[in-house]
Amino acid sequence: MSFNLQSSKKLFIFLGKSLFSLLEALIFAILPKPRKNVAGEIVLITGAGSGVGRLLALRFARLGSVLVLWDINKNGNEETRKMAREAGATRVHAYTCDCSRKEEVYRVADQVKKEVGDVSILINNAGIVTGKNFLDCPDELMEKTFDVNFKAHLWTYKAFLPAMIANDHGHLVCISSSAGLVGVNGLADYCASKFAAFGFAESVLLETFVQKRKGIKTTIVCPFFIKTEMFEGCTAGCPSLLPILEPEYAVGKIVEAILQEKTYLYMPKLLYFIMFLKSFLPLKTGLLLADYLGMYRAMDGFIGKKKKL
Repeated sequence: MSFNLQSSKKLFIFLGKSLFSLLEALIFAILPKPRKNVAGEIVLITGAGSGVGRLLALRFARLGSVLVLWDINKNGNEETRKMAREAGATRVHAYTCDCSRKEEVYRVADQVKKEVGDVSILINNAGIVTGKNFLDCPDELMEKTFDVNFKAHLWTYKAFLPAMIANDHGHLVCISSSAGLVGVNGLADYCASKFAAFGFAESVLLETFVQKRKGIKTTIVCPFFIKTEMFEGCTAGCPSLLPILEPEYAVGKIVEAILQEKTYLYMPKLLYFIMFLKSFLPLKTGLLLADYLGMYRAMDGFIGKKKKL
């Protein structure tokens, strides 16, 4: 009898909390969620020397954040620092760091802690694309893809999460990809690395939730191709439904998601519907949809980012 009462109580509590969470989500779907103030927050951005990373730095510069810029390209990173200062940032720190090397990540992270302070917003943005079919991709390039796109997240979390936990204050941002949600022809290694980054970020989110670390937020971003050098040459087979994203638009949405502490951000919105369809459509129907959207040929013209001498 007591067991049945306990089970009933547990069920009612679950239903009550679930109803409240659904009503809360509905309200914020109608009314804009308040934006948090990030002025003075120490924001670390990996891959800040160009593309999305640079644009993120400029956005946070205008919001009054303290910027910590990481990139393997020293010249590009210094250019971003200069642009951030011109955009209004009063404190900008640029560090040359190869995020694919664990020891280097830890070394530069220690330097940041001593010279700048505890990072409160960590944006894992650095990424590379080989753009080769699986059997044509050399082992060392696949390993590099995992080192940059996924394993770097492990090392940066290890370096900066403890202080966030101690302060019960922080925000972890994972720039994954739509290729971290569905497989893409010609992107096997990239998809695997982005699936891994998504799964890792989501798992740490659950760890912080179970540990009741309410002050630590997570945002996982999954955009379709963004029009940067990284995906130069890629095409959208059905641009009216699944367009290649303009960088300024994508970065605006990312920053807005961070400020509103949104957990998941898929771009464009059609991706939410595609993920819903993926959960129940027969495989053949899903493959026909991918063909209609032009995903089989999206990488045919891939050129990618050219190395700068």
